[in-house]
Amino acid sequence: MNFQTDNTEINSLSKSEKYIAILPFIQGIWEAEKNLVANLGNTAAVLKQYFQWWWVGFYVVENSELVLGPFQGPVACTRIAKGKGVCGAAWEKEETIVVKNVHEFPGHIACSDASNSEIVVPVFLNNKVVAVLDADSEHLAHFDEIDAAGLKKIADLMGRLWYQK
Repeated sequence: MNFQTDNTEINSLSKSEKYIAILPFIQGIWEAEKNLVANLGNTAAVLKQYFQWWWVGFYVVENSELVLGPFQGPVACTRIAKGKGVCGAAWEKEETIVVKNVHEFPGHIACSDASNSEIVVPVFLNNKVVAVLDADSEHLAHFDEIDAAGLKKIADLMGRLWYQK
């Protein structure tokens, strides 16, 4: 699978157009490869390339906690308990959470002081959360309904194509 585009082309797209553009590409990644780590890693890379977020990646459910999976960005927290921080809350509530200012989120886990806003989207397999897609921005109020809808489509696609190892 070859995906080459320059930043000028990417930057000329609206946020909605970016989500539309990457969905078939992410689907192709997941359909061409059965390895979960490779697919999560490439999905994080595509999101980072298109949106230039501070941090984007995955936490995978392992027993009673979320464990850091493939990501793009600075070093991150490794394990998160259910219900803790934005990621743990999204897992527990089984819903997308958009936080305009993480410093005002009760129980926020500060992996980096540079992060100011966050969105976390659960990934479901057989009606059970198996991972969360997490994105952080250094800007306040960076994420919105367009991001929530676009990332939910990606998470739903991943859940349909998830390969358990």
